[in-house]
Amino acid sequence: MIRTLLVRGLLVGLLAGLIAGGFAFVFGEPRVDSAIALEEAAAAHHPAGTAEHSHDEEEAPVSRPGQKAGLFLATGLYGLAVGGIFALVFAGLRGRVGPRSDGKLGLAAAGTAFVAVILVPFLKYPANPPAVGDPETINSRTLLYVVMILVGLAATAIGVATARRVTAGPWARGVAAGVAFLVPVIAAWVLLPTVNEVPDGFPATLLWEFRLASLGTQLVFWAAFGVLFAWASDRAARPATVPV
Repeated sequence: MIRTLLVRGLLVGLLAGLIAGGFAFVFGEPRVDSAIALEEAAAAHHPAGTAEHSHDEEEAPVSRPGQKAGLFLATGLYGLAVGGIFALVFAGLRGRVGPRSDGKLGLAAAGTAFVAVILVPFLKYPANPPAVGDPETINSRTLLYVVMILVGLAATAIGVATARRVTAGPWARGVAAGVAFLVPVIAAWVLLPTVNEVPDGFPATLLWEFRLASLGTQLVFWAAFGVLFAWASDRAARPATVPV
């Protein structure tokens, strides 16, 4: 059964990754191009910056056309990785938590994963386009983002455990799980340092369009993944019909 779920997760993840890649290509790449154009225009006003930028451009291993062409490869590989991990986690959840139906459990698990792994860290540390962010702080920013992912996962586990302890009706369990989830998340949002490295004069519209496109790409991926995984699970659960 685990092998079947793993294959299902890999195939669905690949397809969802390609769908998300299409969204990112249409809505995200134009914002990246605009941000790069701003970065180049700013560097052109500083001779030293121009020389440094030109050197970086020469040293860039992949050109912008190559990056665009490789976008679908990247999102496809992302989908494969996520699909494999999701399938293994799903195998551990079946019959233990959530809905008994594999399809409903798949949808619930995909939605929960989006909230815990994507939305929670995004609301604290949203994605930034090129020309935004200090290269010297990339390690610390990455660490903070990973911490928020761990907080989201831990909060999810706390919420599920709390819901299982509540013996009242579904509404009471839902409220208890929601509160138990939000307490550590809000605490992390308040206690962890804020990162704001947006340079003066950077267009606010472009910044938020890029961030929305980034979040939208993940939303499209997890929505497509959840729906396709649920459909495949329900289809596999149907009894085979023998022609008479």
